[in-house]
Parts: sequence; C-alpha cells; structure tokens
Amino acid sequence: MKDFWNTRYASKEYAYGKEPNVFFKQTLLKLKPGRILLPAEGEGRNAVFAASIGWEVHAYDFSEMAFEKAMALASEKKVKINYQIASLSEIEFPDKFFDAIGLIYVHFPDSIRKSNHRQLIKFLAPKGNVILEAFSKNHPYYQKQNPKVGGPKQPSQLYDIEGIKDDFCDISLQTIKEEIIELSEGSFHLGKTSVIRKQGKK
Repeated sequence: MKDFWNTRYASKEYAYGKEPNVFFKQTLLKLKPGRILLPAEGEGRNAVFAASIGWEVHAYDFSEMAFEKAMALASEKKVKINYQIASLSEIEFPDKFFDAIGLIYVHFPDSIRKSNHRQLIKFLAPKGNVILEAFSKNHPYYQKQNPKVGGPKQPSQLYDIEGIKDDFCDISLQTIKEEIIELSEGSFHLGKTSVIRKQGKK
C-alpha cells in the first residue's frame, strides 16, 4: 500500500491539488484556532491551510513522497507544519492533546476502522472537534459511471452514517449527513459522488 501512495505522489503535480477540502475549510473557519491533528494527510493541502489561519498543525502519513510534497507546499506558502512519516500505530501524543482532528478521505478497512477511530478520539481534548469527510457506501455507483472521481474500490473501506455514529459515540453535538457533492480536487477526485460529512464536539 505504501508503494501505491508513493507512486501516486511521485508526480510534480499535486494529486489532489493544493487547495484544502471544501468541507474542511468551511468547518475549520468557524472554529477558534488551536492544535489540530491530520491523519493520513498526504501532500499537505489541509495541513497548510490550517497553519495559514493560525492552527498549530500536527500531521502524519506513511508515504515518504507525501511528506516531501507536504513540506514543499508548506515552504511555498510560508507556514510551519509538524509532519511525521508514520502510521497510527507509530505516532505518540498525550491523551486529550488536540483541539481538533481532521479526517479527510481517511478510509480504514472495516476490520480496524472502529478501533482506529477510537484511538484517535483519545487524542482529542474535551470540547474538541472532529471534522470528517469520506466516501459513502453509495460511492461505487458514481465511481462506476466516472472512474475519475477516485476513492477506494474495496466496499469494506467505505462508510455509512450508522457506522460513523457508532465509532464516534463519545462525540456529542454531532452533525452527520450523507450528501451528493461535486468533487474538484486535483486529478484524482473529479466528479459527482456520495460522501459522509461529519462535524462533532467531544
């Protein structure tokens, strides 16, 4: 899997563009800046945006190419991000350390999804926020019509409302919806699809 992502990120162009995810941007702009964790952050578009509006950003991804691209983007935009080449099992942060966690197209398989989400929530401070956007279980319908929309091809890596509610049952004041949206993120997220969008406070 690491080889797949290193190949995806090897191009000079940014696979998913340099602009932040729309839902992430809109949601983060409503919050008071603090400390944010961005798992599987890829080429850094969301991390760099968060840093540009005053957040202390911590991110990780297991792809070395992702790290290089993210740090280059941070340098281009003249912001600081803290970025580790690591997986969830390798990162170390104190419990209740972050004011927000952004999960933007972070697709864990069913077998580890719940445990990984629960592990991440341990890092979230009281009243901390979770921002999530991911492809829904209805995504394959759109993916079949338009492969350029991207996303996982394995059904076990797609999400639904009930599963996400259960994973984040400790999060109150949840807003969670399945929406049909038009993606325009680089070369690999292009077109109409179905996503789960969630924002909630611990």
